[in-house]
Amino acid sequence: MKTDVLIIGTGQAGVPLAVRLAQTGKRVAVVESGHLGGTCVNVGCTPTKTMVASARAAHVARTAGRLGVHAVDVKVDLASVVDRKDTVVQQWRTAVRRRLEQVGESLELVEGRARFAGEREVEVAGRRYSADTVVVNVGARPRRPPIPGLEAVEWLDSSRIMELRELPEHLVVVGGGYIACEFGQMFRRFGARVTILQRGNHLLAREDEDVSECIEGVFRGEGVEVVLNAEVVEIEQRARQVVVHCAGGHYTEGSHLLVAVGRIPNTDDLNCGAAGIELDERGYIQVDDGFQTSAEGVYAVGDCNGGPQFTHNSWDEHRILFDILMGRRDGGREGRIVPSTVFTDPQVARVGLSEREAQARGAVYEVATMPLGHVARAIEIDETAGVMKVLIEPSTERILGATIVGYEAGELIHSFVVLMQAKAPAHALVDAQMVHPTLAEGLQAMVMKLERYALK
Repeated sequence: MKTDVLIIGTGQAGVPLAVRLAQTGKRVAVVESGHLGGTCVNVGCTPTKTMVASARAAHVARTAGRLGVHAVDVKVDLASVVDRKDTVVQQWRTAVRRRLEQVGESLELVEGRARFAGEREVEVAGRRYSADTVVVNVGARPRRPPIPGLEAVEWLDSSRIMELRELPEHLVVVGGGYIACEFGQMFRRFGARVTILQRGNHLLAREDEDVSECIEGVFRGEGVEVVLNAEVVEIEQRARQVVVHCAGGHYTEGSHLLVAVGRIPNTDDLNCGAAGIELDERGYIQVDDGFQTSAEGVYAVGDCNGGPQFTHNSWDEHRILFDILMGRRDGGREGRIVPSTVFTDPQVARVGLSEREAQARGAVYEVATMPLGHVARAIEIDETAGVMKVLIEPSTERILGATIVGYEAGELIHSFVVLMQAKAPAHALVDAQMVHPTLAEGLQAMVMKLERYALK
C-alpha cells in the first residue's frame, strides 16, 4: 500500500504529527504495536503521576497534624490506587483513538508491529506499506542491566511495579535517577519499607550537590534508606527474599526489587539496516538538526533519537518537524531550551545549566540561591523544604540556568523558561510586580540577592 506519510508509533510526537499532516490533505498511515498513546500515556507520565498523587495524599493526611488537622488511621489501599491509575490511563488511550478516528479517511490506523523491509518501506502483519516520508516514533523501554543473578529473581521495572496490588514489605530500588527516586518515595508513602541503592555519590547525580543533598535529606526524613556509592555486583534469591550484593561486602535483603537504571530505544527489532538507517552504539537513531536520519525521507523523533527523554521534548519535536515537512524551516532540533522536572516531593525542576555544568564549560556567571523556607507562602502552607538557584551571564544579564527544589517547582520553573526563550535579561523578573503571597514572588526575591539587583 502506498501512502504519503507513514508514522511508526503513537507517542507524543507521532499522534499530533499524524493528525496535523492529515488535516493538510496528506494521506497518513500510523502504525502501533501496543496500546495507543506511547510511553507517556501507558507506562510513563500518566500512570506514574496519578500514583504519585495518591502517595502525596497519604503523606499529607499522615502529617496534617503540623497544620492542626489530625487524621486518624490513614490506610492506603494499593489495589484501589492501581484501579484509579488504570482508569485514567484508559481514558487517555480512548482519547487518542478518538482523535485519530475523527480525522477521517485521510488517516489510517494500522495495528501491528512494524519492521523495515526496504527504503521507506515497512511490513506490518504481512502487509507492506511504502511512503514518500517515514517518521519513526518508537520510544524507549527500561534497560535490563547485566547484573549477575538478575534473571534468576523476580524483579520489577518501572512498568511492572505499577501493576502490584499488594504493598511490598521491603522494596529495594537499584538506581538513583528520577525514576528510582519517584517510585522510592511513592512506595514509602504507601507504607512500604524502602531502600535505594545508588552507585554514585548522590541521588539525581546530574544535579548540583546541594540539590541532591536536599532530596536525600527529605527522603531520609521520611524513612527512606538511602545508600550511596553502592555498586551492585550480584543478585540472588534466598527463600522469599531478594538479596542485593554490593561491592565491599554490603548487602540488602528485600521482598521486592525495582531496577531503574536507565532506558534503551525500541529500535532493535525495526530492521533499520534494511532501510539504510544508521544507529549509534547504544541503538539510538542518528539524526541531524532537522530530524533526518541517514536514509532520505526518513525522520526520527522522540525518545528513540537520543535526545532528552521527556514527553514535552517529543511533543516539541513534532511541532518542529511539522514545519520542516511543510517547508517552513530547515531545522531546529539543536539549541532548544529543554526544561525538566523530577516529580518527587519536593519537586526538582531545572532549565539550562546547573552550576557544575557552567563551571565545566568555563562559563562566566553570577549565582544567587535562596532556601524555599525564606518564602512567605512556603511558610504559610508549611512546604518549606527546598532551595532555589539561578545563574546569569554578567555581560548580558541573560539567564544561563535555574534550578528549583520545592513545592510545585515544575510550575515555577516556567518563569525562567519563558525568560530564556525570549532572551530577556534577569531584570525583567525584578521589574515585574508579583502577587503576594505566592511562591513565584520568591523567584523575584532570589534574583534580587544578586548584587546588581539588590535594594540599596
